[in-house]
Amino acid sequence: MSSKTTPAKRVERPLSPFMIGPYYRPQITSISSILIRITGLGLMAGVILAVWWLMAAAISDSYFAFANAVVTSWFGKLVFTGSLWAVWYHYLGGLRHLYYDAGHGLEIKTAEKLGWAMVIGSVVLTVLTLLIL
Repeated sequence: MSSKTTPAKRVERPLSPFMIGPYYRPQITSISSILIRITGLGLMAGVILAVWWLMAAAISDSYFAFANAVVTSWFGKLVFTGSLWAVWYHYLGGLRHLYYDAGHGLEIKTAEKLGWAMVIGSVVLTVLTLLIL
């Protein structure tokens, strides 16, 4: 009997589940994870626009008039609407992770339903918020 062991055969696998396309078919769980990251970055656009608007108010009347024109334009409204959706999406994602951390919802079917609930819920909450405000 030989004391030498044969090395395990190395299987070439992708390094990340975010390699959707050639290695993985898109799933709501991976898409929701990617959207959390994208919306986190997207929130910064709304924050930067709001801070710029406030800074303009402190600098001068003419500069504030320019900043206010941008903020109240279609572009500003688009940025703030997108940021509002991102806030709701992040909020629901946080609730989902609290649920996961408690050891619930980890079954594949439940995780998929929670992913869809985040997408649909964030859109519904965004529309309701816009209607109320």
